[in-house]
Amino acid sequence: MPSRTRIEVAQDPEDLARRAARWLVDIAAGSQGRCAISLSGGSTPRRLYQLLAEPPYRDTMPWDRIHWFWGDERFVPPDHPDSNYRMVREALLSRAPVPATNISPIATGGDPAAAARDYERTLKRFYGAETLDPARPLFEIQLLGLGPDGHTASLFPGTKVLDERQRWAVEVIGAKAEDRITLTYPVLESSHHTAFLVAGADKRDALSRVQAGDRDLPAARLAPHGEIVWFVDKEACPAR
Repeated sequence: MPSRTRIEVAQDPEDLARRAARWLVDIAAGSQGRCAISLSGGSTPRRLYQLLAEPPYRDTMPWDRIHWFWGDERFVPPDHPDSNYRMVREALLSRAPVPATNISPIATGGDPAAAARDYERTLKRFYGAETLDPARPLFEIQLLGLGPDGHTASLFPGTKVLDERQRWAVEVIGAKAEDRITLTYPVLESSHHTAFLVAGADKRDALSRVQAGDRDLPAARLAPHGEIVWFVDKEACPAR
């Protein structure tokens, strides 16, 4: 892995969540001006979100300066059990003093392609430009997961979205049972600080292959501009 990458091995998912919470709060509290955070769905980050809404983390977060975005979303209603937005809302956003105007979920009504274009416009308005500048990343903090197949966000192996370098957000049709919207590599790479949260023995093989640079796995292709921290529990950690 690149020299700007480090790995923190946690005892278990709870320890992983607490390490990630401390890391995130320290960066957010030390940031200047607007602080954009891109969120991950899935089961692993849920506990992290819960912790952020509780003392002592809640008391340190600059809530009024933080703007919340999503790296991907299942194309289901916002109250659906599989909605990434619903999970984050229940775990964090409804339990912390988050200004409603600072929350930018991915809309999931109507046509997926139109929804992707709409989210791209949302990101560009926030960024204030049509083109990403490597010297001025979009996100201060980005949270990502790792699937057993090596996917991250909704970038799945063998899908055409892996080659997309112009669009900021695109629809993903047919890769899974439900349609999805995902940010593309250029946008996911536009971050000062990126954290992968990886827990469970079923992720061990994928993590080992990503560490080895296996570009068949979408997560291994990601090259953020800033630091990358892998928060990994012992179950997911490859044997050394």
